[in-house]
Amino acid sequence: MTSVYLDHNATTSLDSRVLEVMLPWLREQSGNPTSRHIFGRSARTAIEHARTQVAEACGAYASQVIFTATGTEANNFAVKGIAANQAGLQILHSAIEHPCVSRPAQSLQQLGCKGHQVAVDQHGKLDVAQLESLLDVPTSLVSVMLANNETGVIQDIATIAEMTRQAGALMHTDAVQGLGKLPLNFIDLNVHAMTISSHKIHGPQGAAALVLDKRVDIQPLLHGGGQERGLRSGTENVAAIVGFGMACELAMANRQDFAKHTQALRDQFEHGLKSLNATIFSSQVARLPNTSFFAIKDIEGETLVIALDRKGFAVASGSACSSDSTEPSHVLLAMGVTPDLARGAVRVSFGTQNTAAQVTSLLDVLKNEILRLKQLTSIAA
Repeated sequence: MTSVYLDHNATTSLDSRVLEVMLPWLREQSGNPTSRHIFGRSARTAIEHARTQVAEACGAYASQVIFTATGTEANNFAVKGIAANQAGLQILHSAIEHPCVSRPAQSLQQLGCKGHQVAVDQHGKLDVAQLESLLDVPTSLVSVMLANNETGVIQDIATIAEMTRQAGALMHTDAVQGLGKLPLNFIDLNVHAMTISSHKIHGPQGAAALVLDKRVDIQPLLHGGGQERGLRSGTENVAAIVGFGMACELAMANRQDFAKHTQALRDQFEHGLKSLNATIFSSQVARLPNTSFFAIKDIEGETLVIALDRKGFAVASGSACSSDSTEPSHVLLAMGVTPDLARGAVRVSFGTQNTAAQVTSLLDVLKNEILRLKQLTSIAA
């Protein structure tokens, strides 16, 4: 049985065109990018070309792109690095941030930094009025993700950033889920720092970036050889960075087709979900075109994920980074969803290789599995 992959918000397959440009750096090229000889200069040239490709995909200057290994590292870098130079000032982040933003912010409280979560409404949109009130207190950083990895909800980052700037604070956005799915422009978003990642856009794992306004005073997480303008020491992963650059180029070229195709699949899927009496989260606000987050009353999300996997459909019960947790989604709880319903949440995230026929098959299997699981629940009761 061939499984259908429907978990593209977690990670994506490596595009063959990306692999093609990576292979020389995995097989033949051996130069360290800091070396002065021809092999090192060749590696440096490849990295700088990739840096330009990444910058063009997100409306930034190449000099603003700092390569990291992961989005988690880039988010930690932004939160800890900015806070390190503004000790004692508060850090604000939304209640629905990925743990790689919220947990670094929480860890800084041990060093005397005050931290507050900014609430969201029932749809997952930031409570801007509360943010405005919290900004009355001197603040070093506000971090709000562009698009949520679970619900797909898109925030008005440019407006939030303007409020933040007016208060004299710096603004960071985790745009990992937005790259390749939404129009993405660092300058238009008006932020000081932005995180993006390779493996969400059919690039390799092991490459990401913090796009950073060069006027921002930030402390590095890693010290050593002084790579990446002294902000991220460590020998660069040339093959992964080259792949990231090509993935960005392809994502920028294919973004509109991606959005049109995946939104059609999502709309088809959610039309079918309604007939199954599913609760579809955040369906009344702007979301990523490929993302559907839903729950079936009285059915555990993890149970449904396992059942669908056995039938050949790979979906998720929430964030990939917290899939080993049995706790209900913190995103849904922040939206006021009851814990019982939140525990039933399942995420389907479509990609360009998915088809309408696969959606039809998924809905048929889903209907049968829901009936089966409810019958088992009834018998057990």
